[in-house]
Amino acid sequence: MSRRVVVTGMGAITPIGLNVEEFWQSVKEGRIGFAPITKFDTSDYKCHIAAEVKGFEGKNYMDFKAAKRMELFSQYAVAAAKEALTDSGIALEQEDPYRVGCAIGSGIGSLQAMEREHKKLLEKGPNRINPLMVPLMICNMAAGNVSIQFGLKGKSINSVTACATGTNTIGEAFRAIQYGDADVMVAGGTEGSVTPVGIAGFTALTALSTVDDPEKCSLPFDKNRSGFVMGEGAAVVILEELDHAVARGAKIYAEALGYGCSSDAYHITSPEESGAGAARAMRNALDDADVKPEEVLYINAHGTGTHHNDLFETRAIKLAFGDHASNLKINSTKSMVGHLLGAAGAVEFVACVKELQEGYLHRTVGYTTPDEEMDLDYCMEPVTGDFEYALSNSLGFGGHNASLLLAKYPR
Repeated sequence: MSRRVVVTGMGAITPIGLNVEEFWQSVKEGRIGFAPITKFDTSDYKCHIAAEVKGFEGKNYMDFKAAKRMELFSQYAVAAAKEALTDSGIALEQEDPYRVGCAIGSGIGSLQAMEREHKKLLEKGPNRINPLMVPLMICNMAAGNVSIQFGLKGKSINSVTACATGTNTIGEAFRAIQYGDADVMVAGGTEGSVTPVGIAGFTALTALSTVDDPEKCSLPFDKNRSGFVMGEGAAVVILEELDHAVARGAKIYAEALGYGCSSDAYHITSPEESGAGAARAMRNALDDADVKPEEVLYINAHGTGTHHNDLFETRAIKLAFGDHASNLKINSTKSMVGHLLGAAGAVEFVACVKELQEGYLHRTVGYTTPDEEMDLDYCMEPVTGDFEYALSNSLGFGGHNASLLLAKYPR
């Protein structure tokens, strides 16, 4: 029999708050993190808006020298992990370090390092490249740095599945505990890709919104949606085997119940049009948890604000839930923080935990104009009530579909 897994700590660095409490308070207030890009001059770009993290200083969360040897995405991960570990109250010195693992993913790693060193290569030649360029840049270094900073010697993995990364890393951490590979996993996602090539690349793909009004640039499920807004930041959660958590007197936020995945095997950027792949991931998560579709009343959708994603995800929800889909409350956290790419699923997981705890589903900010085929309840206003389960979806370029089912604790 697989072991039960609970959430005992959370940390977050987001465009609307530099810790979980700030983030959650902003979510309840419906605050948005969208503003003109400050990290570089966007005069020649079609996209001028992003959801940047404001006021973050790596040296406030770690040794200054350590911070200097990390790119931004790794700094965000270490900062969020530090908050999550502190929040959990776990005494790592009393744990077997080989039973405490790390699963923190990044979809891209450091574009900043690549841009900086490529410029140096062209202007000054190959002998001037930073010797640390590769370990600064590669996307597994978020997990690597978190493990090093906190002495985590168990399983250390970095699942890279584009926009599904955060959900897959938490899901794989969940599996590691379920089947005895670890007692505790530090899990989540991180990203820091508001850079010239990042913005230019996603703009060329016509994925980004080019609307300059912060109030109207990110409109998941709205008829006037125009693409997603690039976000950045990190979220990390502490997953723990239930008996282990109870034995040390940990506070338990929620229970991780089910994890489901699938592949569209269809197109490198577009979801499969019927939604069958995403529907299968949702049903796999429900089956894994032994929960019936009609027992679920809430979904935190991938909800990017692109035309294809929102339409095809709606079709997927209808396929997975049948007539019960009309009873579901569905929202998109990206309506406030934008799309954090590899960190998106992790930030949304934290939102789900808080929503279950407080019986409060946030609204999809900016959603005012329904689209014809998208006729489900996308939370135009906040919803209060007693919700037993939350299903969180992430859908990544390449056809990666991942869903996590959480439950209130105790059930």
